[in-house]
Amino acid sequence: MSNAANLTSSKKPSKLKDWMLFTKMRLAFLVILSAIAGYLFAGGGFDQTLLFLVLGGIFVTGASNGMNQIIERDLDAKMNRTQSRPIPQGRMGLTEAYIIVFALLAAGLVCMYFINIHVLLWSFLSFVLYAFVYTPMKLRTPWAVFVGAIPGAFPPFIGALAHPDGYTQLAGILFLVQFMWQFPHFWAIAWVLYDDYKHGGFNLLPAHNGRSKQSAFQILVYTLLLVPFSLLPWAFDMTGDTTLIVGSLLGLLFFLYAYRLYLTCEVKDARKLMFASFVYLPLIQFLYVLDKI
Repeated sequence: MSNAANLTSSKKPSKLKDWMLFTKMRLAFLVILSAIAGYLFAGGGFDQTLLFLVLGGIFVTGASNGMNQIIERDLDAKMNRTQSRPIPQGRMGLTEAYIIVFALLAAGLVCMYFINIHVLLWSFLSFVLYAFVYTPMKLRTPWAVFVGAIPGAFPPFIGALAHPDGYTQLAGILFLVQFMWQFPHFWAIAWVLYDDYKHGGFNLLPAHNGRSKQSAFQILVYTLLLVPFSLLPWAFDMTGDTTLIVGSLLGLLFFLYAYRLYLTCEVKDARKLMFASFVYLPLIQFLYVLDKI
């Protein structure tokens, strides 16, 4: 009996691991990469501002993810992929969860304040939209994906705003590229996790009939539209012809994954598209940085 108890105890995640799960720090990595790319593309360097941007981005993203888990705690308990989270498992109480969220949010906003007021305000708006608009909308309508794509596209925009010369069309273009990327990215995830999402009451694929040719076609269209959007920095003379050539090739490769999903409508191809989206975004964003005129 004692040995069984010790075995169970040894398998219990550490408090640090629970905090990492609660704040979804692995997801924050992609967010921070986008913010860094935006700052460097706007003309920033490896300086104190970048440090505040990274720390602030990690904290605000962690607060957003944590608030999402507080709001969706009952739904998380119904889905296989989220059942092991600390709140559904009873390893974290709501008081502790709220303390973590607001401590991270406060720390993040202080970091952003040290950069400039614009970065602070847009970061706070991102938290509000994600936690209190997008999160409750997910249960009501697939249009939540469009709403969620707004704060989801803020990281490179905020990164650009962190630079004194960043409040220009450059920031807006970075926002548009990541905004358009959100759709094939998130819909690929929704396709892979469709059955699990149904257990939680979510239907987030673009067509009402879920995994279907109609959904796959919309994913295909948005992936194709991403190609010209990704070339906007070149069109506005912010980058050179390398962006035109390499960006077009990256867009074509990404499109081929979406086309394969359209042909097969199989989960394995949606998973490939999902992983391709994780690779595509940092590649295209740092292509801009390296190819800046």
